[in-house]
Amino acid sequence: MRTNRVMRTPGGLSLRLDVRAVTVVSLLLLTAFAASVVLIGTGDFPISAGDVVKTLAGNGDAGQEFIVNELRLPRILVGLLVGASLGLGGALFQAVTRNPLGSPDVLGLSQGATAGALVMIVLFSGSAAQVTMGALVGALATGIAIYLLAWKRGVHGYRLVLVGIGVSAIVTAVNGYLLTISDIVDATRAVVWMTGSLSGRDWDQVWPLLALCAVLVPLVLVNGRGLRMMEMGDDVSNALGVRVERVRALLLVAAVLLTATATAAAGPVGFVALTAPQLARRLTRSPGPNLLPSLCMGAALLVTADWLSQRIFGADQIPVGVVTGVLGGVYLLWLLVGERRAGRI
Repeated sequence: MRTNRVMRTPGGLSLRLDVRAVTVVSLLLLTAFAASVVLIGTGDFPISAGDVVKTLAGNGDAGQEFIVNELRLPRILVGLLVGASLGLGGALFQAVTRNPLGSPDVLGLSQGATAGALVMIVLFSGSAAQVTMGALVGALATGIAIYLLAWKRGVHGYRLVLVGIGVSAIVTAVNGYLLTISDIVDATRAVVWMTGSLSGRDWDQVWPLLALCAVLVPLVLVNGRGLRMMEMGDDVSNALGVRVERVRALLLVAAVLLTATATAAAGPVGFVALTAPQLARRLTRSPGPNLLPSLCMGAALLVTADWLSQRIFGADQIPVGVVTGVLGGVYLLWLLVGERRAGRI
C-alpha cells in the first residue's frame, strides 16, 4: 500500500504528498551531492571531502579555491545539469509516447545533434563553440522534422516512435558518410565528441544549461498534471479539460530543448535519458511520469558514472559516455531477462 499525506495551509490550499516519492527524491539529491563532493576532491591534487565542503562555503585557502571553483566545479555542475536535463527529457518523451523506449537515443535526437556537430567539424573545422551550436541546431532540426512527419490530425505516441526510429536510421547513415570523408584529425576529434564526455567543461557550458533549466523545469512541472491525465488517453483527457495537443506540443518542445542543450554541452551521453525515468519509477513505485524523480535520478547517475570513470580508470582515461553506455546496456539486458521470465516477451 502507498503512503500519502495531505498537507493543508491556513489559506485553505491542500497538497497531497507521496511519502515514498519524497523519500526517493531526497535520497537521490543526497547521492548526487555526495558524489559531486567526492568527485571534486578526486584528481592529481586530491582534496578531502571536508575541505571541499569548506571551500564551497568560501572558507578554503587560495589554492583550494582555485582548484575547486575554477577547475573542477564547472565540470561537476555541467554533469549535474546534463544528467538532470536528460533524465527529465527522457521522462517527457516516454510519457508523451507512452512507450518505455521513447527516449532521445531511440527517437534520433542524439543522432541529429551528432550530425550537426559533425558538419561543423568535418566541413568547416569549427571551433568548440561552433561545434556546440551545430549540435544544438542539429538536434532541434531533427526534433522538428520528427514532429512534422508524425503529425496526422495530432501526434500519436506509437507513430512518433516509429518515425523517430526511421529518422534515426537516416541520420546515422549521414553521420557515417561524414566520418568517411573527413581526414584523420577531424575524424578523431569527431569520434571523441560522439562518445560523450565532461572533460574540459568550464563555466561557458554551465550558464546556458542553468538558464534553460531555470525556465523549462518549472514550466514542465507545472504541466505535470496534464501529462498524468494524458496517460489515460486523449479522449478522457479532453473530457477532463486538458488541451491535449497544446500540452503535448509544449512538453515535446521542452523535451527537445533539454535534450539538445545537454547534448550540445557534453556530447551524446548514452542511456541516461532511457534508464533514468525507468529506474525512478521502479524506486518510487508510483504511476505517472515521475518527472522530479527522473530529473534527480539523471543527475545522480551522470555524476556517479563520471566518478567511476575517474576512480577506476584514472582521470579522463575514458569518457563518461562509455560508462553510461555500459551501465545502461547492463540494465537493459536485466530488464529484458525479467520481462522474458514474466512471460511478457
